[in-house]
Amino acid sequence: MTNEEFVRRAYGLAEVKDIAGWIDCFNPDGVFVDESVAVTYTGHDEVAFPVENYGGAFSDMHRELYDVYASGDDVVAVELALQGTHDGPLWLPQGILPPTGNRMDAPCCDVFKLKDGRIQLFDCYPSGSVILGQLGVLGNLDAVLEPHEAHSA
Repeated sequence: MTNEEFVRRAYGLAEVKDIAGWIDCFNPDGVFVDESVAVTYTGHDEVAFPVENYGGAFSDMHRELYDVYASGDDVVAVELALQGTHDGPLWLPQGILPPTGNRMDAPCCDVFKLKDGRIQLFDCYPSGSVILGQLGVLGNLDAVLEPHEAHSA
């Protein structure tokens, strides 16, 4: 399997919310960085959280892949859009965003660094401001967020 095929397979697993399969795409010490909220998830115990979080907040979550660029040195970059209807609670570092019922179609760029045929580092760059704007909460986040306990990541 090529690096591009592997990354496309990983997206497919996230798409169907196969959490065990998603985790298995990572090395045991693999890292998932959500650059939109500056949170790092490390190891098999944590890398599933972003997929579970977005999958729960957007029951119809879809990742529309536009372009995939694979380099010979185990790096794959993907231009995509995150699409879905916000119909569940979304965990953010500042609090829980209750469902708004709004759709998002937000640009994203993902960079995967592979090691030994699995993900060692996944830097995810979703456009957080576009997402929050499309959900209708960008102008007054403090008014819509509910407090939560800290998530250890």
